[in-house]
Amino acid sequence: MARPQVVDIDALLDHARGIWVAEGQAGVTIRALSAASGVSNGAIYHHFSSRTHLLAQIWAREAASFRLFQRERIQEARDAGTAEDAVVAAALATGAYAEVKGAAVRVLFGSRPDSLTAEGVPDEVIKELRRHRASAATLIADLAEEVWGRSDKDAKRLMRNCVVDIPARIFMAADKPNDKLARYAIEHAVRGLLAAGPPD
Repeated sequence: MARPQVVDIDALLDHARGIWVAEGQAGVTIRALSAASGVSNGAIYHHFSSRTHLLAQIWAREAASFRLFQRERIQEARDAGTAEDAVVAAALATGAYAEVKGAAVRVLFGSRPDSLTAEGVPDEVIKELRRHRASAATLIADLAEEVWGRSDKDAKRLMRNCVVDIPARIFMAADKPNDKLARYAIEHAVRGLLAAGPPD
């Protein structure tokens, strides 16, 4: 009887992330992953019950890595400067992470976690995706409270513009990760919004 194939899950997810970055989410299939990794379809299905389960696991792992990276940058800026500096650091973390991890950051901004909770994805993975979403929402609310002394709907929406929407749009359109002009544009756009604050 043949021995079951030994699978390095992290290495397998690295291959899957590489496919996602190179070919987009649609390119991540069990067959493509098998061809890229040398792991059989059956062995992949043993660890991931469906393609959506695989996509969810890729996204969750990347989100965990990015959130840790971003929070470290925020704390460094907060310790050395002001609450506004911490928000700018949160915004610029996207480009800095891309410089370290390459185009892998596109995984985070190329898909919403809500789209990865389809039937067939294990409950523990769905819970992990929701924890990441809740963690991001908490960070946004905390930064809004720290800068403006309020965390109502408008304040949180504007803070999300600062730390998610503006960096994602500008960095994703930049010629290379952490482009100098992109960093300049993001910092000044964010500082302008922080100074203006949410509407009354």
